[in-house]
Amino acid sequence: MQKSFGTVHPIPQVARYSNKWDMFATWVGANANNGTWYIGGVIAAAGMYTASTALIVAGILSYTLLAFSSLMGYHTGLSAMTLTRASFGIRGSFLPSIINIVQFIGWAAANTFIAAISVSTIFHTILGWPSYGQPGGQWGLIIGIIIMSILHLISISLGEKSVRLIERIGIILVIIFVVWESIVVFKTVSLHAIFAWQPPKHMQISSGAAIDILAAFNLAWVTAGSDFSRFSKSKHGATSMAFLGANIGLFWFAFIGLTATIATAIALNNYDPNYSDPSTIAMRLGLGTLALIVIMITSTTANAVNLMAAGSALTNIWHKLSLKASLLIVTLTATLVSFIPLFVASFLTDFIAFLDLIGMVLGPEIAIFLVDYFLIRKGNYQISEFTKINGQYWYNGGINWRAIGSWIFGLLAYWGLGYIALIKETIGATFVAMLLTAIVYLILAWPNRNKYNNH
Repeated sequence: MQKSFGTVHPIPQVARYSNKWDMFATWVGANANNGTWYIGGVIAAAGMYTASTALIVAGILSYTLLAFSSLMGYHTGLSAMTLTRASFGIRGSFLPSIINIVQFIGWAAANTFIAAISVSTIFHTILGWPSYGQPGGQWGLIIGIIIMSILHLISISLGEKSVRLIERIGIILVIIFVVWESIVVFKTVSLHAIFAWQPPKHMQISSGAAIDILAAFNLAWVTAGSDFSRFSKSKHGATSMAFLGANIGLFWFAFIGLTATIATAIALNNYDPNYSDPSTIAMRLGLGTLALIVIMITSTTANAVNLMAAGSALTNIWHKLSLKASLLIVTLTATLVSFIPLFVASFLTDFIAFLDLIGMVLGPEIAIFLVDYFLIRKGNYQISEFTKINGQYWYNGGINWRAIGSWIFGLLAYWGLGYIALIKETIGATFVAMLLTAIVYLILAWPNRNKYNNH
């Protein structure tokens, strides 16, 4: 009898209870949060025209890939990291799983820290405590991190069901907040003035840098698409609603973060991306405590998705862990990681470095698993083979070295493209490195395509 490796639930056991609205709300909520706002403030350094163009291009490209990855989950009923067993090998899938655990814990921690700034500001307003950036302000942040972490534990308490519930509630608050914020911003500064504004020369970034920042932010969701689409009742909900929801959340919140940051820079005659977080901007625009509370809630909706993705990746490595146990582990870990920015000189500097790392490792991974499913296997994954030692997806000792080699090539390509001025300054390295990785993997795997598809 052939030995099995871990446990994968077959398609009939997957409960398809997410409707189109659930899928749409999930992906709007994933991007309609303070992290997306902060990204908008960061790319403001490119100027309004360049940043807006980069926002649209990177969003459409990234979330087209999200729709494809979501289709994989809808057809197979499997989570994203379980699906990488076919392309990277049963043991090789640990690599993308570890990447996902690290990146989504990182995103959850970053969102928690930004939301904790809101909590600190609330304490400053109500109790007179020092706020973020002032001597002694770290205590308000510490309490803010603890409060946000408790909210996150509540949001993932019932697994995917509680995530779905928090997204339904959160999207309503998000819409109200963004409309309110938009009205205040455009009452403060005209749209013409915002488009005419230019960042200081020493702080300006290129269109290529803006695209790479946005790509790293957007592509994270591509590796989590199947974690939610496998519960979708319809193909349209799994794919089109994911594409629309993620893009609307991105455009809406990144655009308001972009315009609010520029409006504040114009009003105060000072642009500082270190203070482009929604809490600081909201207070500078006079929105008050209620806005800060909404910011905290939107952070919870985004982190529910982050933690769900990290938890699903953890179960692919440790098969005996239930999803609820995995969610608890990653939530507590994210809480600990949230304290790290308290000990660094600049949150912005470390945030940009984190994005650069994410863009470098995620792009090649995504290129490989999409090419494998759609071009090499043509959607023909044998679910029964996903747990078999010496089965179709065991390759060499459980690892597909063609995929690993292609991934390493992608890392080197990303690094090398960063030294080509034309690419670095215009279109960025991320999507070019993905294309090159896709071509390399296609060439390496193509000779075996008939063997794969005859099983």
